[in-house]
Amino acid sequence: MKILLAVAVIVLAASARLVDHPFNFTPIAAMSIFAGCYLGKKWGIVLPLAAMLVSDYSIGFYDAPVMISVYLAFALSYFIGRAISGKKWQYVPAAALLSSILFFLITNFAVWAFFDWYPHTLQGLVSNFVLALPFFRNTLAGDMIYTGAFFGAYEAALYFARAKQAAKATA
Repeated sequence: MKILLAVAVIVLAASARLVDHPFNFTPIAAMSIFAGCYLGKKWGIVLPLAAMLVSDYSIGFYDAPVMISVYLAFALSYFIGRAISGKKWQYVPAAALLSSILFFLITNFAVWAFFDWYPHTLQGLVSNFVLALPFFRNTLAGDMIYTGAFFGAYEAALYFARAKQAAKATA
């Protein structure tokens, strides 16, 4: 049941990318952290990245260097989830924050490095990061809200399922 519930959360998160939303306010990092925490090594990284690939197929692919950096950032979110597995509640907000920061740094560095939108100087890099701050705000808000919602909903569902089993056992 635990695996089925975790997979359902991942499918819902991936499908949420297909609806209209503010830039970078998506559940994907939360999905990756969640998968790292609750799914085994075999499926934990595969499901979120496959869900990304399927939703990217629907939305449309984009420039390879940035796309690779996005997938790398979400893979790191999975490993953050693995690191907090078993210590969930104490570290979930920090995991979401770290994931948001890494996504911001990795993807915006890729934009600076692979495109001519900013001069390839320290000033250009700083300018790139400063102009990307509104996107970071959405990333951080989405990661915090969705991570809290996924972990909270999953734990609540497990709590009620256990309570129901305990009630049956005593009946």
